[in-house]
Amino acid sequence: MAGGRTEEHGPENGFTPLDRSVPRLLPHIDASVLPSLGGFGKHQKQLVLLTWIPALFIGFSQFSDYFLLAQPNGTCVQPTALNDSNWTQPYTTPPLLLRANDTLDADSALCACKEWRLELHTGLSQNVVTKWNLVCDSAWKVHIAKFSLLVGSIFGYLAMGVMADWYGRHPVLILSVLFMLVFGLSVAFSVNVTMFSTLRFFEGFCLAGLALSLYVLRIELCLPNWRFSMTMVASFLMVGGQLLMPGVAALCRNWPNRDDWQVLQIVIISPFVLMLPYVWIFPESLRWLLATQQYRRSKAMMIRIARKNQVDMTTESSGVLTELEQELHKKPQRSCVVKMMSTRNLWKNIVVLCVNSLTGYGIHHCFARSMMDPEARPTALCHADYYTMAGIAVATCLAVCPAVGLMGRRGGLLTFMIITALASLLQLGLLNLIGKYSLRHDTVLRDSLNRKFSVAFSIIGMFSSHAVSTLSIFFCAEITPTVIRGGGLGLVLASAGFGMLTAPIMELHNQKGYFLHHVIFACCTLLCIICLLLLPEPRGQPLPESIADGETFTRQTLLHPGEQHLLLSKIDKDYSRVHDTPLHLTATGGATAAVATALAAVPASYALATGGEVIGNHALANGV
Repeated sequence: MAGGRTEEHGPENGFTPLDRSVPRLLPHIDASVLPSLGGFGKHQKQLVLLTWIPALFIGFSQFSDYFLLAQPNGTCVQPTALNDSNWTQPYTTPPLLLRANDTLDADSALCACKEWRLELHTGLSQNVVTKWNLVCDSAWKVHIAKFSLLVGSIFGYLAMGVMADWYGRHPVLILSVLFMLVFGLSVAFSVNVTMFSTLRFFEGFCLAGLALSLYVLRIELCLPNWRFSMTMVASFLMVGGQLLMPGVAALCRNWPNRDDWQVLQIVIISPFVLMLPYVWIFPESLRWLLATQQYRRSKAMMIRIARKNQVDMTTESSGVLTELEQELHKKPQRSCVVKMMSTRNLWKNIVVLCVNSLTGYGIHHCFARSMMDPEARPTALCHADYYTMAGIAVATCLAVCPAVGLMGRRGGLLTFMIITALASLLQLGLLNLIGKYSLRHDTVLRDSLNRKFSVAFSIIGMFSSHAVSTLSIFFCAEITPTVIRGGGLGLVLASAGFGMLTAPIMELHNQKGYFLHHVIFACCTLLCIICLLLLPEPRGQPLPESIADGETFTRQTLLHPGEQHLLLSKIDKDYSRVHDTPLHLTATGGATAAVATALAAVPASYALATGGEVIGNHALANGV
């Protein structure tokens, strides 16, 4: 405000401010549109229930690698040397997963075999590894098969997220289900490992589109107070799929005319047939239709929702339907996630959450690797590690709910990231100090203590890192605008996929560089702690709909609105002693005169606090 006149500023970052003279209702979906349709009514609850059911099946598919590609035990039936016909050698680990005390000569003797007898201890009697003898020289193909599902998921999150913003959530959901059935069932009829890996790539691609579209639809159906609880129920169901997977694998054992792994693949893919009726019973997201100005489709859907929730739209007094009638002439306006690059705050928030998601899943593998007993056999590790990780996932979901309820999204995410950083740094530093300052004659006690601390910190780190990953994904879904929510969420989920991809990469390189890997992610946790302070708090806030809404969704200031006047308090100043600058100073001392003028404008209280003599001497020396 200057001279009784309001200064007009141009649009910032290319966004034209909304006309505030007449308040509009359609952009405020959480505050105006959904309450006029019955709020989170019976219809919305039924649709959310339909998004929960596939979560169990998605959990089956995401953890199928632990059984389809499990490493077997083996005994050499026919060695390479003909004169050693009675020689047997147990196959414990493939050469790419040798422990540190194994040597190349031992490895050569281990793989000098023409015929193996391989045995599994994961519920199946045969899987992909035993089917095509993927051991020794062919062991690298197992890691490629593990890559295929994860890499397919990464590409699926990126591509399907953009498609969900441009064509809608419903088309992406239906296409993902159809192609999931096609590629998922085709995997069961693979004739070699190359075909298996290729089809698994496309299965992961479709699985990503299915998971992303369901996540977005579930968020956009709920009012602010219901979003987190409805999302956590789906997370519990996915963890339930992880817990039930060993039992499902045991039921698929020893079926006639089919290999066990083929039966298991068919069993975990076939339930997606139940989602085919979603073509008719599951509608498009009303929030996305309104955000993209598809008002004709929005009108028909609003009438349908009101009828399902038993709300009479003819008597509603909010004026939503009346305003919608006036906007029917507008053309749809779709957006792409690339547009966030023209913003100032939105892209920073998404990048911070991408780094958090990548760090959470990446360091989770570091903790899981540290928890393993290097002296134990791989088959013994398989059962213990699988159920340990599943138990930690359940504990994480149980702990995240009250933590977010008490501290909010940002506070909960920051707390779990701090715990992750502490567990990582203590594991890397404290364990080395134990080994450095322990007495030499207490070697056994030192190793035992070191091992116990390592397991304890690993469990704590896995717990907190899993919470970080879960909250980062949910955080992104809340602060990303509706018009680009699919693309923004796809970026964060793809970053999580890159974090999970570090596990098979480390296995492929025989765990070389594992310590450096852990150090890098530990440093990333410290960086994330600082960046998390810049994020806004979305708890209880309506979802941003347009890119402009997402741009203005920023962190609140530290001062309360009533305290800002303390920094900008007006103090009456006496300018009677200030004279014009002499003419001879304008050419030779213009800079000095500017300093003197600035000093004269300093409040009297500040001048007394900083020493009036200093200011007076400085002004006198410059001829003022």
